[in-house]
Amino acid sequence: MRLKPQDRKNEILTAAIKVAGQPGGWSTLTRDAVAKEARCAVGLVSRYFGTMVCFKRAIMRKAVTDRDLAIIAQGLATRDPSACKADGELKALALATLA
Repeated sequence: MRLKPQDRKNEILTAAIKVAGQPGGWSTLTRDAVAKEARCAVGLVSRYFGTMVCFKRAIMRKAVTDRDLAIIAQGLATRDPSACKADGELKALALATLA
């Protein structure tokens, strides 16, 4: 049974969160790794999210919404714009995970 496009897109984002949440995962994140985790074609990742910049923005926005401190901390370390826009309390909690 085929998934609806929005459901598949959500699955890919969930897989990306899992991959990015691994130590050093944010800075080495690739479409290939996410596609493997999501069990889909790399082209599908590109189709839904476009460039890696757009894909990483979507991942970080989800991480901020979900309050995923490990990914937010990695985003702050790389000065990701979405991570930097998170509220002060969330940024402090994320940075505390690095200590």
